Amino acid sequence: GPAGGRRIAAAHGNTPISALGILFNTGAGQHILKNPLVVNSIIDKAALRRTDVILEVGPGTGNLTVKMLEKVKKVIACEIDPRLVGELQKRVQGTCLANKLEIKVGDILKTDLPFFDACVANLPYQISSPFVFKLLLHRPFFRCAILMFQREFALRLVAKPGSKLYCRLSINTQLLARVDHLMKVGKNNFRPPPKVESSVVRIEPKNPPPPINFQEWDGLVRIAFVRKNKTLSAAFKSSAVEQLLDHNYRIHCSLHNIVMKSLKLSMLLKYCPYMYVSRSFTNLIKCFVSALQYCCGSYIEIPENFKIAEKIQTVLKDTGYSEKRARSMDIDDFIRLLHGFNSEGIHFS
Repeated sequence: GPAGGRRIAAAHGNTPISALGILFNTGAGQHILKNPLVVNSIIDKAALRRTDVILEVGPGTGNLTVKMLEKVKKVIACEIDPRLVGELQKRVQGTCLANKLEIKVGDILKTDLPFFDACVANLPYQISSPFVFKLLLHRPFFRCAILMFQREFALRLVAKPGSKLYCRLSINTQLLARVDHLMKVGKNNFRPPPKVESSVVRIEPKNPPPPINFQEWDGLVRIAFVRKNKTLSAAFKSSAVEQLLDHNYRIHCSLHNIVMKSLKLSMLLKYCPYMYVSRSFTNLIKCFVSALQYCCGSYIEIPENFKIAEKIQTVLKDTGYSEKRARSMDIDDFIRLLHGFNSEGIHFS
């Protein structure tokens, strides 16, 4: 599995890596940051406090870890490579810093995040996106994260509408957080040098968060950005999109009726007992709808000739976004569009 991330580890001058007793796995993103000025700069930009609990991902051999331990209450270091865990333990063993360090061994994406005030992470590039959203959806809120990324990924995080790099990642991150590009870190600052340039980014979650269902929001944004240069009218004409929204719309209609009628489960089971043995989710929904229609004559009926495509295009036209393209739409635009769809019973999750 991927081990560690680009390592902010000890700067050992011209000492060969083999002399450290570790063969670094560059294929999994293990590179030593040999420039102590960059390490110090990251620590300064993290604005650490004496009372802080810090989550560090990819501590490597611990150069950054040790510097943080001198400034904070506790560092929780998450490392997937047992060899590097051993190096880190050796580094603090017998010092006054040892009792301020907690090491968790394993894959950070498969681990429940602990409580922390700030995060410092050096990640394998391939987990950058899922880790960002794991962080941003984590509760309770943390103050900030200082993260090292591949340069292009970092620039996508901060990209604005109209920019060539503006994408779903940009708008989703900026919905949930303030994002700042702090500094570039050239490949020659690492040993061995990686193939790409890197950047350090600060992410501060918005607290309180926007009052938006993120799964709904992401469903809408995902459709719009599949072809970000297409008009929304064209993007929503995909048969897969129409099928999904038609399915969601029919479920919404039935669930809306349940709320209005306060229908009890016992009544449904009385009129549709075979719901228990239905093996198909689709059949279950059909049974559910049939029972509703039987139990209350005022069930919201969908006309035989109903076409979700027409309803979608009407919403796009009425909200003024039919000819707009995702590449130039900002957060407020997508909030208005989501509200327009939701008010017509069209949902994305």
